[in-house]
Amino acid sequence: MKNVYFDHDGNVDDLVSLLLLLQMPDVHLTGVGVIDADGYIEPAVDASRKIISKFGRHSNVKVAASNSRAVHQFPKEWRLSSFSFDAFPILNEHGSDKAPIADKPAHLDMIDKIQQEDEKTTLVMTGPLTDLARALEVDPTIVDKIERLYWMGGTMRTQGNVLEPKHDGSAEWNAYWDPYAVKTVWDSRIKMQMVGLESTNQVPLNADVQQHWANLRRYPMMDLIGQGYALVSSYEANSTYYLWDVLTAIASQYPEIVQTKDVKGDVIVNGPSAGKTYESQNGRPINLVTEVKAKKFFDKIDALLTREA
Repeated sequence: MKNVYFDHDGNVDDLVSLLLLLQMPDVHLTGVGVIDADGYIEPAVDASRKIISKFGRHSNVKVAASNSRAVHQFPKEWRLSSFSFDAFPILNEHGSDKAPIADKPAHLDMIDKIQQEDEKTTLVMTGPLTDLARALEVDPTIVDKIERLYWMGGTMRTQGNVLEPKHDGSAEWNAYWDPYAVKTVWDSRIKMQMVGLESTNQVPLNADVQQHWANLRRYPMMDLIGQGYALVSSYEANSTYYLWDVLTAIASQYPEIVQTKDVKGDVIVNGPSAGKTYESQNGRPINLVTEVKAKKFFDKIDALLTREA
């Protein structure tokens, strides 16, 4: 069993990633942190607790709410889906059954969960890196007990997905939310796999995928993700929703679904390119996901979620 601590930011893709991690037979999920970024933290924490309670296979995982704050906050319109997801009848049919709340904020909970395990912990992070950066500042020794970080964030392309006033569009949103945290983590010795836009853009949410999941809605977990992704199928005018976080979660445990290359990278922390991640000969080593074996990826989702709850 592999110790995994999951830190996410509460949008549909994050919550589906939590559901998938709970179904992976070789994963010992030690804790879950939720940060107030791409989803509103209150419903995102509640939805996480309900998913663990209903689909966690008797898991005793606690959910830690982050008190980290944005340098640049996500657009409100993107974040609202967390409220709808939390209100789904499938998560509320038995009243208020929820996994417990952790006693400490997420960055301190992360430290505790890493330090209390005899073996090293894998970090899967599908939001900003702020909780990890703060954890490193409080207890730098955790680097010795972290097996690897799998992060959905950044891109080594010239074009990102941030379209904000006075920004040049070169950054990815999780990096832009707190570029200083990216710099702190990248300056550490933690081994890292980066799942950036160059790979996540290979797994779009499209009508064929949604129809396939609709055909499998007799399985409760497939029904849940089908409903969830229906919230974001019209994510933004002239834009596409990609399975950013789910790719990260699955790649962290099933490396055969991706191809990677080793690069060196750095990040710009302020100015019109704030949050831009880029290749640099003087940067830190990064294992960059470059290609996705899409059929294997979607087959793995089916295999993990087509079982009775």
